Amino acid sequence: MTIMDTILVVNAGSSSVKFQVFSVEGEGRLRRQLKGQMDGIGSRPRLRASGANGDPLADRAYPIETVPDVPAAMGVAGEWLRDELRIHPIAVGHRVVHGGPEYDRPVLIDHGVVARLERFVSLAPLHQPHNLSPIRSILAGFPTLPQVACFDTAFHRTHSAVADHYAIPHQLHAEGVRRYGFHGLSYEYIAKTLPQTAPGVAKGRVIVAHLGSGASMCALKGGQSVESTMGFTALDGLPMGTRPGQIDPGVVLYLISERGMSASNVQNFLYRDCGLKGLSGVSNDMRELEASQDAKAKLAIDYFVYRIGLNAGMLAAALQGLDAFVFTAGIGENSASIRARVAEQLGWFGVKLDPTENSRNARLISRPDSLIPVYVVPTDEELMIAQHTLALLVNAPSTNPKQERVS
Repeated sequence: MTIMDTILVVNAGSSSVKFQVFSVEGEGRLRRQLKGQMDGIGSRPRLRASGANGDPLADRAYPIETVPDVPAAMGVAGEWLRDELRIHPIAVGHRVVHGGPEYDRPVLIDHGVVARLERFVSLAPLHQPHNLSPIRSILAGFPTLPQVACFDTAFHRTHSAVADHYAIPHQLHAEGVRRYGFHGLSYEYIAKTLPQTAPGVAKGRVIVAHLGSGASMCALKGGQSVESTMGFTALDGLPMGTRPGQIDPGVVLYLISERGMSASNVQNFLYRDCGLKGLSGVSNDMRELEASQDAKAKLAIDYFVYRIGLNAGMLAAALQGLDAFVFTAGIGENSASIRARVAEQLGWFGVKLDPTENSRNARLISRPDSLIPVYVVPTDEELMIAQHTLALLVNAPSTNPKQERVS
């Protein structure tokens, strides 16, 4: 491989496509070259991109009709990368939210893999269809370009049977109704970086709180996931920007029987109208809630913090103790006030926060006399995807003898 070899990482949503480009350097090291996204797909399309140092590379708007969907957005972004930056990646890595029960690691993509992943669309309706869309586009337009799917569920496949099951008939588990867990690429990155960040606790009992518009928590033991707050879908666990988190299934039955809502309406309601947005009536954005004087906005924040505390107790029980607590993702990395309030909830663990270190988003934000050290570790799911993609590319002939590249 030459120094100009690059890997493209794609994370596609319903109205945006985020992408990053990494160069492959000596000994397989990866260096981020640029990051960008195509926003406003189908409404107000806009391509924005910046270099590794943050310098703007592009900021341009497009007519709606030129970017009506994700494949069109991929076409525009790909053309910009090829024609203007002369970037021709040797492979593309994709974030795919749901790998179902069969995928416990990244996989080289062919048409058969895409067909299998389509079966999990109903399990992640907000993410899976959009994750698969650019994969299909590239398969059609560049059939010999290797693509790798990296799954948000894969890291949690180390869960024991008791953590994986629901108390329902076994046939449903065999069909795939089980507790998958999500945000696995983020937790995997944290688990891999903790030995450098906190070598004393990296292989111990660690709770990681991935707090963003999507939010969950994970219990790590020996660097492996043993329990998670999310389950069959990304609706469970903590309250999120627009998702409710843990909710009595009876509420769903009530919505259907008493409010006359269809299954698709209930799905839309739970994924788009609940969580911080539903509880506050103000916003799904924690920054707006923190700035608001509205009593319901305050209640939404109180609820968010309270549920994090409750789930920390559950995960500590799964771990049979606790050696460290880690904050990550948008809210976890940037909101000192939320971290401080969560730390108060963890006071019974012996957690003592250092206000000065917390206010400057330091790596270690607990006091020396805190029984449990508390860290802020920025996550990097895109780098994790790039690393997996490169590893699979390098090892494909030996580790996947039956894998055929689509040509």
